[in-house]
Amino acid sequence: MRIPIAGDGYRFILPLLAVTVLFFWLNWIIPAGLSFLALLFVVNFFRDPERQIPTEPGLVVSPADGKVVEIQDDTDPLLTQPSVRISVFLNVFNVHVNRVPVPGRILAIRYNKGKFLNAASHKASLDNEQNALLIETGPHSVLVKQIAGLIARRIVCWVREGQTMETGERFGLIRFGSRTDIFLPADSKIDVKIGDHVKGGSSILGKLPEGS
Repeated sequence: MRIPIAGDGYRFILPLLAVTVLFFWLNWIIPAGLSFLALLFVVNFFRDPERQIPTEPGLVVSPADGKVVEIQDDTDPLLTQPSVRISVFLNVFNVHVNRVPVPGRILAIRYNKGKFLNAASHKASLDNEQNALLIETGPHSVLVKQIAGLIARRIVCWVREGQTMETGERFGLIRFGSRTDIFLPADSKIDVKIGDHVKGGSSILGKLPEGS
């Protein structure tokens, strides 16, 4: 069975595979076993499965796999509207490929350096290194933030400003444990609660308000 792998993963997988094969060839059993376990972990981390993507207009899907850890009113300099923020924490065993939560055009991409606090904490949204995508979808603006964590030290973004995206399309990943925040208009309908486990591109977080 073929395991779909994110392209960024091969720079880690191929060297580990070569080292593992070498250790087995040398009959170094313990190093070979440890290297094989590391290889399994990395393959699992960079897996990129296909998802069933909802197509109903106005729906907002999760931009990441993980656990909903916060839902609260919030603001951001990139937004002019009152917003509600939904935060999804990704542990090292979750799929780490990020997906676009709504169809639309990317108005802005902003990368900010910061700390590497535990991604499950509230302060991570404020202080950690992060990459923000502002998406124009109809009359609304939706903001998605890729946030580095205690272990994750590398944010990858594959898209550019001005690009038009469809719901569920892949736009990047965060290596080895992280957090993804999404800011929706304050009067959006929210269909998840804290503690829910969601899947990027397929789990419905809520629905945008109708009209402007």
